[in-house]
Amino acid sequence: MIQRLVALGDSTVEGLEDPGPDGTYIGWADRFARRLAVENPGLLYANLAVRGQTSLEVRETQLDRALEMRPDMVLLVAGVNDLLRPRVDRAALRDNLMQMFRALREQGTHVVTFTMPDMARVAPLAFALRPRIEFLNRVLRDAGAAYGVTVVDLAAEPVASHPALWHDDRLHANSDGHRRIAAALAEALGLEADDWRAEPGETIPRGWLRIVLGETAWAGTHLAPWVWGRLRGEEFDGGGNCKRPDLLPVV
Repeated sequence: MIQRLVALGDSTVEGLEDPGPDGTYIGWADRFARRLAVENPGLLYANLAVRGQTSLEVRETQLDRALEMRPDMVLLVAGVNDLLRPRVDRAALRDNLMQMFRALREQGTHVVTFTMPDMARVAPLAFALRPRIEFLNRVLRDAGAAYGVTVVDLAAEPVASHPALWHDDRLHANSDGHRRIAAALAEALGLEADDWRAEPGETIPRGWLRIVLGETAWAGTHLAPWVWGRLRGEEFDGGGNCKRPDLLPVV
């Protein structure tokens, strides 16, 4: 019986680019909480994720709060913002994640995470990130082996990197992508879930000219402003606020 569920991480966990009817973000973590509540009436759920945070920031600002809540289950996804820095301290990234996984498991918490898909298929210009993503995924799989973390291996599923499941910024899943991630987690935990591996109905143009035009538009709209901000020394500020700081009933 799961009575307390807590989500930790960054914008992916907050649910960016999966807006609800009122404009607030839902996201895969909220969707999974709703599914889990069907089997666990009275489930309490908190989402401490803060957009833009690195693994160190998640560890320093979210972990202790989560431990205080004594959750039965934690959803932890972090590290992508580390990969987007000009330089990645791989040892520090690994240490931050492993320390969080270990602390939660030592408390007896069931921890769930997932690997990251190949973003080069989503955004061909992001091919340079592939070695970094592969490193992050190795760390997550190592955590599964070392601490008994449930690792849902989305990287092994071709559909996870289908461009139709990603927002125009190519950093966040869209609503269908979030829905499928929630279903993948539910399936991994033995819950009845939708067929999240089904090919999306949307067809992605494959012609080289369309690809070039699409990449050019994406670079101008999303990539160039991000790079310019980094060159000016700017960091993304998520405001430091999470959307669900307290354990509340899932409705």
